Amino acid sequence: MTDATAAVTPAVTPPTLVQKLAAEAIGTMVLVVIGCGAAVMTGVDIAATGLAFGIAIVMMAYAFGRISGGHFNPAVSVGAALAGRISWTNAALYAAAQVVGGLVGALVLWVLLHGFDGYDSSRDGIGANLFGDQGSGYEWWAALLLEIVLTAIFVLVILAVTDERNDTVAFAPLAIGLALAAIHFVGIPATGTSVNPARSIGPGIFTFDGDQILQQWVFIVAPLVGAAVMGFAYPLLFGRGADPVPGSGLGGGARVAAGVPGLGAPNAFEQQWNQQDYPQQAGQQPAQQEQPIIQDGWQWDPAAQQWIPAQQQQPAPQQPGQQGGWAPPAGGDQTQVRPPQ
Repeated sequence: MTDATAAVTPAVTPPTLVQKLAAEAIGTMVLVVIGCGAAVMTGVDIAATGLAFGIAIVMMAYAFGRISGGHFNPAVSVGAALAGRISWTNAALYAAAQVVGGLVGALVLWVLLHGFDGYDSSRDGIGANLFGDQGSGYEWWAALLLEIVLTAIFVLVILAVTDERNDTVAFAPLAIGLALAAIHFVGIPATGTSVNPARSIGPGIFTFDGDQILQQWVFIVAPLVGAAVMGFAYPLLFGRGADPVPGSGLGGGARVAAGVPGLGAPNAFEQQWNQQDYPQQAGQQPAQQEQPIIQDGWQWDPAAQQWIPAQQQQPAPQQPGQQGGWAPPAGGDQTQVRPPQ
């Protein structure tokens, strides 16, 4: 690479741990303010509240996914660690940042709601999750089971759409947000829908009602159990696209690395979700040159993140009987050539 090229090519550096934790805290704070705020201010309108939670996740995942992966949920971080996508150390730090973000979000919302004359959080609520006599009358065991099932579904969707073998990752935040909205449509009438301990802890504390605070154990335990079940089961059922990152998982699940042609290639969002190596900085040479991917006369350009016409050989003197054609790419028989779909 020439000095002129290096001067105009921006260096790509991986986010620091502090940046990742800040992204997780801010994203969780926004989720609580938008989602729980919609619940209180609309009188728990199911459609409005469900869409508010889903849209908040879409916004924050697109905003911060390239930095931290966009978990915003301790249960999601636990599921990712069990699936081998993130180390347990980072999962614990993520969870701590998410709880702090949830508390700050609840505090911000509590202050804002006092703009209504006579507002009382213990009477009017702040979007806390409840069951039994304090809530909808839904039994505690049913609330526990419902939250386990809904969280398992949520984590399944997340692990699937962020799988490195799925090259439609640009749509992952949208799929995750829609999944969360759908889950809220089911859970709001029963528990208010948690599937996220950080979302429950903040509003639960800022209700300033001892009986309601005591109910929050269900919304801490159940999401963690549901996420753990799916985080363990996903690689066993569907294999892995890469080896587990160091310090993660419990083992299990064969590596299945074959990808599928589609709309794009792994980007920073997926790299953070799977804790992959970040793209090289300008001027650095790769340790090992990746083999080109060629399909139907088209070649994937990792720098431009798009398909381009495969490079043809320059005209050269041919031996008698020799035919021209596509240039054989470097790497010989290791080149990945995909059959027509």
